[in-house]
Amino acid sequence: MNQHLRRTPTHLADGRELVYFDDSPEYVSGERTRRLDDPRPLPDRFAPVPGPDGVERPYAGPEMRLDPLTGDWVPMAAHRMNRTFLPAADSCPLCPARPGAAYSDGEVPDTDYDVVVFENRFPSLQRVPGVPDERVLDAPLQVHGPAAGRCEVVVFSSDHHSSFGALPPQRVRTIVDAWADRTAALGATPGVEQVFCFENRGQEIGVTLHHPHGQIYGYPYVTPRTRAMLTQARAHHERTGRNLLRDVLDSELADGRRVVLETEHWVAYVPYAARWPVEVHLAPRRDVPDLPALTDAERDDLAETYLELLRRLDHFFEDADGDRSPCRTSRRGTRPPRTRAARSRTAARTTSRSRACTCRSSRCCARRGSSSTSPGPSPAWARGSATPLPSASPRASRSSHPPAPRAAG
Repeated sequence: MNQHLRRTPTHLADGRELVYFDDSPEYVSGERTRRLDDPRPLPDRFAPVPGPDGVERPYAGPEMRLDPLTGDWVPMAAHRMNRTFLPAADSCPLCPARPGAAYSDGEVPDTDYDVVVFENRFPSLQRVPGVPDERVLDAPLQVHGPAAGRCEVVVFSSDHHSSFGALPPQRVRTIVDAWADRTAALGATPGVEQVFCFENRGQEIGVTLHHPHGQIYGYPYVTPRTRAMLTQARAHHERTGRNLLRDVLDSELADGRRVVLETEHWVAYVPYAARWPVEVHLAPRRDVPDLPALTDAERDDLAETYLELLRRLDHFFEDADGDRSPCRTSRRGTRPPRTRAARSRTAARTTSRSRACTCRSSRCCARRGSSSTSPGPSPAWARGSATPLPSASPRASRSSHPPAPRAAG
């Protein structure tokens, strides 16, 4: 763990885990501490729930169903229909606590924080104690099971009106450490097959809270795109004995035409077969299995490089007058960088950002479709592969779901 970082775990009133990641000197030194108790009168998250008839029934977590046409698992989480939706700034559950304020249902107990991670109150993946992790055949071609994973929220700043791209490098380095910490923790969780860190920003992409934040999913299965990339990586390894991600990076460096940015430890490039109008992949120069395996120097460099890419992407958009300045309504989805892995339980990570805006520029992604980027090793890893993983997070046989192609920014 970064010596300039302090990690403080606690639990919220309903039993969910919360972890403060502090880089402010007074907290790193222990001179000051964060509030750890949650004063809200919340019931236990797994407590019985009253049914329509008033009779209490056991808590039922989200389930997943197998799509017989594609072989993909699809999570079903009806309870998310009741989650908080675009609240006003003075009612944001991600803002620090404000003693005496009318709104008192915030998720963070302290009145300030640097970076904080906690279990999602409305998860689409959740392991429920006592519920067996088994697949059930209801009828021909109808298979379901508990979506026994984990969903966490990563809050990048206590400032409701800030954004990832506006953060200083030191704070981004703290976020990188938080990604790595949670990737390792979720990757060690029984039943999790893939870990994936990502950020969505903007209503167009489905965000329900404007406060700057990202998420980390621990999937109980290998997601479709990661599964496809694993298949390609294995086939490439069988043909050549080589790491697919390494060969892709070497090919882009040799070509040079699509390289966007190079630093000591990272390379950003537009992929040869880009899927999005705006797409950049960020890859480490060294073969790395996952985010936790990055050295301090690589993490420092990643913080600087990732910020530079995000800021460049923000300036890509034009406003209605054609000015090439950040569009105030720009939206994006991002995933952390991808690493190259070649070991029995491979984990690779990916970060992608998709953007869309409401301006009228002909170059705007709202006109051309959403874009996606993903920097460096992504916080997702996939299990069960002895070959390089093109984009996933760290965990031996588990894989992380990259919502979009690898990109930086």
